[in-house]
Amino acid sequence: MLFWKKKKEEAIDAIEEIKETVEEAEEKIEEIAEAIEEKIEEIAEDVEEKVESVIEEVKEEIEAPEEEKKGFFARLRDGLGKTRNSISDKVNDVFKSFKKIDEEFYEELEEALILADLGMSTSMNIVEKLRERVKEKKLNEEDEVKKELCDIVAEILESEDSALKLDTTPTVILVIGVNGVGKTTTIGKLASRLKKEGKEVVLAAADTFRAAAADQLEIWAERNDVRIVRLQEGADPAAVIFDGCVSARSKGANVLICDTAGRLHNKKNLMDELGKIYRVIERELPGARKEVLLVLDATTGQNAVNQAEEFNNAANITGIVLTKLDGTAKGGIVITIREKLGIPVKFVGVGEGIDDLQAFNARDFANALFY
Repeated sequence: MLFWKKKKEEAIDAIEEIKETVEEAEEKIEEIAEAIEEKIEEIAEDVEEKVESVIEEVKEEIEAPEEEKKGFFARLRDGLGKTRNSISDKVNDVFKSFKKIDEEFYEELEEALILADLGMSTSMNIVEKLRERVKEKKLNEEDEVKKELCDIVAEILESEDSALKLDTTPTVILVIGVNGVGKTTTIGKLASRLKKEGKEVVLAAADTFRAAAADQLEIWAERNDVRIVRLQEGADPAAVIFDGCVSARSKGANVLICDTAGRLHNKKNLMDELGKIYRVIERELPGARKEVLLVLDATTGQNAVNQAEEFNNAANITGIVLTKLDGTAKGGIVITIREKLGIPVKFVGVGEGIDDLQAFNARDFANALFY
């Protein structure tokens, strides 16, 4: 009897120990839960602040009061004010300094164009063409020579492929470029432009590497009343493109505009990523026209040429969008890019307004630079 009594007491003691252990574990779990909850609240507040900041920035840009409506050429000329002053002032100084068109004049003009950020090779080619035409046409007057100079620049910039080709339903527009060049804003403005033309547009937020990139694009989608396809941050960009293709096809959309990661890849990584995206598009939208637009920041000058060369070596770029022309004196870089790489310029950004993304017109651009 004493044996069983002892065993019973031991069992009771063991149960008490287990109860104490359970109570301690419950207290520990509560502490951990409270710590996790506090951390989640901190992260949520931080994310909310960042998202609100991004939203406010985009809203300010989208909802910025627009100037009184101007004609295309007037807006372009105003937007190119700093560049025009840089080029035109230097060129005019050369013309005023010489009473006759001689070799010294050409040397000074070449130097002026180089200083206006047209680059040495492009400046030399322009001056050589001008020399030949002045001789051939026997030009002597300042106005005649200046007009010929303007014509040469316009001819360099002209291209039969300067307009977007939207000849399939849907047409896919891939937008590439490094961070900070205005890629997302360009997509938003392009979507607005196409929507006003009566096009049904779908956006695919395939820049899944940059925080809040999809949030920014979603604001533009809401503003333009267009559909957007997005996945979580860090998702496979090709998966977003797949969903975008499915959505565009099911909705009968005219255009699918795809944002892509704004990183300057090495050639292999860029080709691999774009190759994967191309394969998805070909599989889901066979025969669809693909426009690949490279967005460049005009304020970076010669660095924009380097970016264009890098991306052009890795991707089949069909056109260039040059942004922030209104904020720089280096807009002449567009001449260098076109002359050096042969890629057509399709759009230029000449202001903050939603309508200030303009289809590129070589003749108007050249006239706005010199007159």
